[in-house]
Amino acid sequence: MALRATLVWLSVLVLVGSSVSVEADPNYRDALAKSLLFFQGQRSGRLPATQQINWRTSSGLYDGRLANVDLSGGYYDAGDNVKFNFPMAFTTTVLSWSTLEYGKRMGPQLQSARAAIRWATDYLLKCATATPGRLYVGVGDPNVDHKCWERPEDMDTARSVYSVSPSNPGSDVAGETAAALAAASLVFRKVDPQYSRLLLSTARKVLQFAIQYRGAYSDSLGSAVCPFYCSYSGYKDELLWGAAWLFRATNDVFYFNLLRSLGAGDSTDIFSWDNKYAGAYVLLSRRAFLNKDKNFEQYKQQAEQFMCRILPNSPSSSTQYTQGGLMYKLPESNLQYVTAITFLLSTYSKYMAATRQTFNCGNLFVTSSTLRNLAKKQVDYILGVNPLKMSYMVGYGPYYPKRIHHRGSSLPSLARHPQSFGCEGGFQPFYYSANPNPNILIGAVVGGPNQNDGFSDDRTDYSHSEPATYINAAIIGPLAYFAGSSRS
Repeated sequence: MALRATLVWLSVLVLVGSSVSVEADPNYRDALAKSLLFFQGQRSGRLPATQQINWRTSSGLYDGRLANVDLSGGYYDAGDNVKFNFPMAFTTTVLSWSTLEYGKRMGPQLQSARAAIRWATDYLLKCATATPGRLYVGVGDPNVDHKCWERPEDMDTARSVYSVSPSNPGSDVAGETAAALAAASLVFRKVDPQYSRLLLSTARKVLQFAIQYRGAYSDSLGSAVCPFYCSYSGYKDELLWGAAWLFRATNDVFYFNLLRSLGAGDSTDIFSWDNKYAGAYVLLSRRAFLNKDKNFEQYKQQAEQFMCRILPNSPSSSTQYTQGGLMYKLPESNLQYVTAITFLLSTYSKYMAATRQTFNCGNLFVTSSTLRNLAKKQVDYILGVNPLKMSYMVGYGPYYPKRIHHRGSSLPSLARHPQSFGCEGGFQPFYYSANPNPNILIGAVVGGPNQNDGFSDDRTDYSHSEPATYINAAIIGPLAYFAGSSRS
């Protein structure tokens, strides 16, 4: 009887799925709204009256106190309660870039995008200006935090403060912070000129610090950032990325000369919070496309080499695809690479379409549609057009992950359970439970399926079930691109 009931339910689910046409044409506008809402669930600091994800309340209000500074605000990076500035700054840069490229297609979500950016930049400004000659780069001891399963509102672990300085450099985290502030300054240039000027002047100082005192933050901070967000690719890519953004924001020849001194010889087939080369090449290629500036032709060539390593039918492709068509880069949190690379595909496609250009990968002829179609396939897969008919965005479509690896989502809210959970208090009744999470973190994109298109929806399997700010930040642009160019 139970089996028959299950089969009936499955057939209903299939019918529901087909009637809302999740497969044929995802609702990109709905997905865009939800993916931006997710950032509210990651907020640290004092939450405003406009907070819509209401099972979250204020937390981390005294962050920075151990260093006698105010470092409240910003975002928790993923399912934990730590503020890691390296991925947070990357998240901010990509959110800003998405808004610059696709803001006109965002419609009513443009305000939400700006709010998501500003929540991060208000915090990054504090980190950059609180103490002269020092850049704060994180709050919360990750080694202690990762042994706990408690709500952000209950945190009773040490809120250790980490920073880089001339004697303990961090060119990577400083370069990324400068990129974030510079990119955001362009977002706010017309709507809040004073704030934009503050962001840009701070970006200049932070990049100067990154150039002057060179070194990797992993070497300076050790176990406070490794193995969580080690700078595996070194810091040259962040200097290139920071210089690219400051050049776009200022047109200052100083940054152009810095770019030339850094060169563009590093080939890559990935884009992530750690490795920015491909992003810098696409960003800088914009000058070659739209300004016909020959000085930037080398970056355009590098960007095209990158695309040739991604395209499935290219002779130089180094990218695997699952049977269902999903790009597969690495086993841990694969969707972070999928969303970031998809952002570059859609953006480069846009530049190509605007200038009616094409290129070749050996014998493969590549048009703007080639890149656009691959980007659409990746977005559609994430939204449910896949062998499991599973949307990997929480709250989108009829079938999505219910047991995500996320402390706040998996524990009852303060309203329902006013007593605090101690460090290990959430493990037994909630972390190891097979029950769905009590709070739905709408819009969260999780780490995604395995290389066989399988997904177990298991809270303890963090590499597949954990959401992260940088996964979501990168899908915003493609969602806006397809939302704005669809007829719906």
